[in-house]
Amino acid sequence: MADVAAQTEGRLRALIRRRRADACSGNALIEFALIAPIFFLLLFAIMEIGIIFFAQSTLQHATNNLARLIRTGQLQVNGTTQSQMRTNLCADVAPLIPCDNKLFIDLESFSNFGGLGFSSPLDGGGNMVPLNGFNPGTACSVVLVRVFYAWPVFTPILTPFLTNMSGDKHLLYAASAFRNEPYTTGLSGC
Repeated sequence: MADVAAQTEGRLRALIRRRRADACSGNALIEFALIAPIFFLLLFAIMEIGIIFFAQSTLQHATNNLARLIRTGQLQVNGTTQSQMRTNLCADVAPLIPCDNKLFIDLESFSNFGGLGFSSPLDGGGNMVPLNGFNPGTACSVVLVRVFYAWPVFTPILTPFLTNMSGDKHLLYAASAFRNEPYTTGLSGC
């Protein structure tokens, strides 16, 4: 009789252990269902912030390359047109930033750094103002190159923090101000 009682007790303990294991796995499933949306939202937010940072860095690099062509006179001497300049910039930012109607290049020339004046790329409502100036200047001119791109923000929780223009977009902005080199033969310095 003691043997049968011991076997029954052993079976009962095994059954209780299995029930506890099943209960724990159910708890884990419920906990995962509660935590997963927050986890994935944070994961997507981190990825989006990283991509925006990389796009901003790419845009600044392309702007610096364009500024180098202007500063050394290569753009002016070769007779590069505004559309050719845009094509060169688009080649530098592709494939991360599309070369579409949300990309603006503003190139202005001034006589000195004190005369530098420029307008905002956004109007009062946060909409993009199409700035497409094209004046690379001459030797020794002061030049301001600005490039803008309206980047769409996708992660819902980041929208209030990352958008700085209308339509849930983040304005990527790169600029370079410099004095052109004396690239013509008649000048010895500026």
